[in-house]
Amino acid sequence: MQALRIAATGMDAQQKRVETVSNNIANMSTTAYDTRRAEFADLHYQQLRAPGAISSSTGLIAPAGIELGLGVRTSAISVNHTQGSLRQTGGDLDLAIEGRGWFEVTLPSGDPAYTRDGAFKKTGEGLIVNSEGYPLAGDITIPQDARSITINANGEVYAYFDGETEGQQVGALQTTIFVNEKGLEAMGGNMFRETQASGAPIPGEPGLDGRGAIRQGFLEESSVDVVAQIADLIEAQRGYELNSKVISAADQMLGSTTQLR
Repeated sequence: MQALRIAATGMDAQQKRVETVSNNIANMSTTAYDTRRAEFADLHYQQLRAPGAISSSTGLIAPAGIELGLGVRTSAISVNHTQGSLRQTGGDLDLAIEGRGWFEVTLPSGDPAYTRDGAFKKTGEGLIVNSEGYPLAGDITIPQDARSITINANGEVYAYFDGETEGQQVGALQTTIFVNEKGLEAMGGNMFRETQASGAPIPGEPGLDGRGAIRQGFLEESSVDVVAQIADLIEAQRGYELNSKVISAADQMLGSTTQLR
């Protein structure tokens, strides 16, 4: 029976929804994590009678067709790039972007990757890197004898030395925007890479041309709304149960048919 296959696609769709919600809840404390959402689309339709077809020998046109749906499929797992709240940490190298934009880091292969996780550190040589050890684009190095650093809203990095009241600029970081942020490919480790869907990266000075300003001493928190995720989880669970009941009902109907004499 077709109902068995249709209900199976529904169970598979609700399972993917539960997996998406599970990943969101697991990352509720991940820095700068953006909530994912499962999106679905109906499958092809079995055309028993097309809309507008002639319904009789008199040439009358049927006001409606007979189209039997064949189920559902997952069309996308989209990322909702909504900025999370900013949490003050006080760290010199804890940076948040207030608004649009991404930090660019350089992978060991030399390719760029993009992240909003601004929990940066420095190496023994003073190079600013992310938690994975990938250097921030621009190879900004903090002098080893600097007693403190400040990074202003425009990304300019100043180092302060003992006996001096004014800081010396040691570099400037840029942020990058994309035409279609949803088209970025997730790599894990809070990083994304450019794709044809995202468009080419557009680097520039923070605070200009639609880019957000840099906030030193802050980190962006996860944008996961736990209450909303639990509601989605319950709804997906009920949807899964309903589809399983459809399979049970279809099985009973099929069993009744095979017992006919």
